Amino acid sequence: MAQINCIREMYFEKGMNYASIARATGHDVKTVKKYINMKDFTQPLPKPAKKRGSKLDKYKEEIDSWLEADKQARKKQRHTARRVFDRLAGIYGPEFNCSYRLVAAYVAERKKALYSQETQFFMPLEHIPGEAQVDFGEADFYEGNELCNGYYLNLSFPNSNGGYLQLFKGQNMQCLAEGLMNIFAHLGGVPTRLWFDNLSPAVKKILKNHGRELTDSFLRFKNHYGFIAAFCNPESGHEKGNVENKVGYHRRNLLVPIPRIDDLRAFNRQLLEKCDRDMQRPHYKKALLIQELFFEDRKALLPLPSVPYDESEIKKVRTNSYAKFTLNDGKHTYSTAPRYANSEVFVRLTAHDVIVLDESYREAIRHPRLYGKENKESMDWLPYLAQLARRPAALKYTGIYPMLPEPIQDFLDNCDYSSKKEALTVLAKLSEASGFNKATEAFLTALEHGVSDADSIIAMFSRLNCEVLDLDPLILPASVPDMPQVQANVAEYDRLFLSEGGIHES
Repeated sequence: MAQINCIREMYFEKGMNYASIARATGHDVKTVKKYINMKDFTQPLPKPAKKRGSKLDKYKEEIDSWLEADKQARKKQRHTARRVFDRLAGIYGPEFNCSYRLVAAYVAERKKALYSQETQFFMPLEHIPGEAQVDFGEADFYEGNELCNGYYLNLSFPNSNGGYLQLFKGQNMQCLAEGLMNIFAHLGGVPTRLWFDNLSPAVKKILKNHGRELTDSFLRFKNHYGFIAAFCNPESGHEKGNVENKVGYHRRNLLVPIPRIDDLRAFNRQLLEKCDRDMQRPHYKKALLIQELFFEDRKALLPLPSVPYDESEIKKVRTNSYAKFTLNDGKHTYSTAPRYANSEVFVRLTAHDVIVLDESYREAIRHPRLYGKENKESMDWLPYLAQLARRPAALKYTGIYPMLPEPIQDFLDNCDYSSKKEALTVLAKLSEASGFNKATEAFLTALEHGVSDADSIIAMFSRLNCEVLDLDPLILPASVPDMPQVQANVAEYDRLFLSEGGIHES
C-alpha cells in the first residue's frame, strides 16, 4: 500500500508522468497507470483457503470413530498416531498408501479439537480555502443510563473558522474514518489537504527529516478520497492551532451539559446540522459571517469518490472452547456460536460494532463494540440456545433464562427433564427461523391457550406468522344453474341404524 501511495503522490502532487514514475520506482508503466487510475481502496476480503483433497480422506471417518471412542477409555489406552497408522495398514494392506506423517498430522489435529481447552510538513503561513485540520477531543456522554468516556472528532477549516464534530466511544481508525466520511458526505466534497497530529490510527512510525510511515488502513482511506495528508511535528499542537481551539469551542457549546443519547448515529447527524447553524455568527477577525467565508472553502473541495468506501477492518481471531474470542489485548471478550469453538474466525470491526462472519463472509453474530481499559464481555446467548436444548438443566445458569417472559419461566421451572428439553428444542428451531421474539410470542400464546407440546407451539407460531390471504368472494357466472338446497332426511338415518343388523333400541 505504501508503494501505491508513493506512485500516486509522484503523479498527483509532483506532476511526474507515467514513464518517469516507472523509471523511478522500477515498476512497469502499465502497473503505474493502474495504480494512478485506481478508484476503490477498500480493504479487500481475504481469499478463503482452498481445501485440497487428501489420500487420507476416505479413511478419516473411521479414524474419527476410533478417536471419539477413545474419550471413554483410559488416557494411556487411547490411540496414538502410530497405532492408528498400524491399524489402517493392517486392515487395508497394500491398498493403504498414506504416509505415517500424513496420518500423524491428522490425528494431532483431531485430538486437539477433541481435547484442547483453548487460542515533512510545516504549517503554511496563510489559510488556504479547502484545507482543514483534524483532531480528537475527550468528552463524556450517557448512552441510556451508562456513562461513557468518549472522544469527538473535530474537523476545522482555518480559512473560514467553520467546523464540524462527530462523537464516538474510541479514537481508532474506524472512528476516524467514519467521522470524516460523515462530514465529507454532509459537505458533498473532500478537503484538498488535511492536517493531523501523529494519531496512532494513521501514523505507524515517525521517521527522520519529518517523514512518516503510515498505516495501511489510513493509506487506503487517504488514497480513496484523494486528499493530501500533512502531519505536525511531535508536541507541536500550535501548528494546527485552529482545530485546537475548535476542540474547546465544540465541547463548551455542543457537549455541555453532558449529552444523554439513545442512538449515537442519530446524535451525530444532529451535530452536523447544529454545526451548520453555528456558522451563522461573525468571524472572530474578519467582518463577515463564518457561513459567507465557508462558501470559499466549499467551492475548493474535491469531489466525493464514485465508489463507496468500507471503513471496517477484517481481522482473524481464535476462539476458545466456550466459542469466545478477545480483542484489545484480551480485555474485551465476545461470544460467537458453539460451532465456532476452538477455531479461527473472521470478524469485521467498525466504529460501533464487532461482526462475526461465517464461512462465506456473511454476518453471523453482531456485538456492540466494547471500549475502555477495564475488562468487559459482550455475550449473545441466542446462538447457544440449540446447545442449551441438549443440556436443559443448565438453563437457570445462562443469560437466556432472564430473557424469557415470566409465564414461560414458570412453565419451564415445573417441567420434567424431557419436557424442558422438548420445549427448548422447539424454541431454538423457531428462533432460528424467525427470531427469538416471535418464538417466545408463539410459546406464550400457546401457554395462554392451555397447551405446551411442541406441535401446538409450532401450530401457534404458524398461525401468528403466516399471512392470511384476504380473498374477494367468488361470483359465479350466469351460465351456472341454480341448484336446489339439500335437505337432510334424518328419518332415513334412523331407518338405517335401527333396522335389523344395525343398532337396536334397548
